Amino acid sequence: MEYEDIRYELDGAAAIITIDRPERYNAFRGRTVDELIRAFRTAWADKRVQAVILTGAGDKAFCTGGDVKQRAETGDYGPTESGLFEIGNLHKLIRDIPKPVIAAVNGVAVGGGHVLHVLCDVTIASETARFGQAGPRVGSFDAGFGSAYLARVVGEKKAREIWFFCRQYDAAEAERMGLVNAVVPAGDLLKTAKAWAEEVAEKSPTALRFLKQSFNADTDHQAGLSNLAMSALDLFTASPEGREGAQAFSEKRTPDFVSRVNWH
Repeated sequence: MEYEDIRYELDGAAAIITIDRPERYNAFRGRTVDELIRAFRTAWADKRVQAVILTGAGDKAFCTGGDVKQRAETGDYGPTESGLFEIGNLHKLIRDIPKPVIAAVNGVAVGGGHVLHVLCDVTIASETARFGQAGPRVGSFDAGFGSAYLARVVGEKKAREIWFFCRQYDAAEAERMGLVNAVVPAGDLLKTAKAWAEEVAEKSPTALRFLKQSFNADTDHQAGLSNLAMSALDLFTASPEGREGAQAFSEKRTPDFVSRVNWH
């Protein structure tokens, strides 16, 4: 596969994966997810790679999640290699790759982009980064890793606040709540992420592999929740309420969800 939506490069012992759709604030479509999966598998198989850095192109956005404009235009996230939208497999791959994954958050990380950084092993944020959820605002949700694992990271109360109110948090507040590991000046972000990758490359790969698998074992049951959530999301986005979220976002208006709810 030739990469169109991402960039993949080696820098010493680090594989740097960059979501490269700045014109869409690095939102992902089906092809983007396919390419991210290919890149993470390439990094997994390459014995030279001891850590993976995930970041976004430009300085405005790390990733803003699923491409809602695409969803409004076509009703889905576009064509994929398998015919399936493989976001759940990408989530699992970030967790399963036996190498530390470092999120270098260079701007806005919201929605599905917020979920991606949460699933990374550590997060380094630019001082200009902003974090939050947008799902309930645009007719979407992640009731799997994106919520259940987030609660393990920041606690139940804060996780519910993040999802229920769809507020955005600056990098300093994200660090205080334990959502990120470090905050650095924007110009130092990638340099710092590379330094962390170099530092981890000095450690035993086998020890790191076992440690990552041990950490994951405590929350691997959430993969079942993630599967249920993805199935539910497929049904929801095709409903009048789900379609209203994407349409309102595309038309830049306030959505009218309540009149389209079909349960009591």
